[in-house]
Amino acid sequence: MKKLLSLLLAVSMLLTMTFVLASCGGDESESASESASESDSESASESTSESESEAEDIATNGTLKMVTNAYFAPYEYFEGNEIVGIDVDIAKAVAAKLGYKLEVESINFDSLITTVNSGAADFAMAGMTVTDERKLEVDFTLSYATGCQMLVVTKNSSLSSLDDLVAYPADADGNYITEGNTATKVGVQLGTTGALYAEWDGYQVVPYTTANDAIIALKNGDVDCVMIDSAPAQNFVDNNEDLRMIDGEEAYIVEEYAACVKKGNTELLNKLNGAIAELIADGTIEAIIEQYIPAESK
Repeated sequence: MKKLLSLLLAVSMLLTMTFVLASCGGDESESASESASESDSESASESTSESESEAEDIATNGTLKMVTNAYFAPYEYFEGNEIVGIDVDIAKAVAAKLGYKLEVESINFDSLITTVNSGAADFAMAGMTVTDERKLEVDFTLSYATGCQMLVVTKNSSLSSLDDLVAYPADADGNYITEGNTATKVGVQLGTTGALYAEWDGYQVVPYTTANDAIIALKNGDVDCVMIDSAPAQNFVDNNEDLRMIDGEEAYIVEEYAACVKKGNTELLNKLNGAIAELIADGTIEAIIEQYIPAESK
């Protein structure tokens, strides 16, 4: 059913994401080269100092700031004014093991990486899938959970299986022909891998700020289905009698979740990885996930 591009992506992701981790030249040229070399050395020194300073700040401040998007139950969601969920509980356990307090803030999903790289937060944890594209922007911790992309539809929808979805036709070069053609309207959350898959596979992509907004659009008839991770998809279905998942257990694609830190912040990355590895080994993370997603419902 899925186009070749998504299949290749999935294979690449699964092969690269394991559970354990992951120029110029006369005299003037030479002078310029020496100057550039000195500049590079100073820059590298400044970079090292900044990195050490960041590590010291974390240690002296005693607080780790995590950003998430709290509209992704059961991984993160609001309970009154408090942000709770799988990711929050895991992050609290990680912070406690490292001797830090945890501060959590909810922002738009598509702003998570920018916020982490700006230094406004120490790390992001939001049911975020590890992808090669994101690895170019941030550094990921060990994977702590596996997720799947699922399709949610209304109970009276004519879509029963993945094969019922209609993509735009493609020309000889593989470019989709949208003019004069229609394709299945897929609601997605901005910045998610679901949005990428829907686009790559040639569907009409309708983006929304939150998964909640996409589900509301589905119920209003604005889209044909919503592509979202399995746990929140099940949560929406359980709490809305007029919704169901296409083919029930058939996943669109399987992914790995991890937290991310600013590119090059190896000090924090190593600390988080150490704590996550211990929490995986002693069963803490499995117990947290089981609390929200019982084994019999997986």
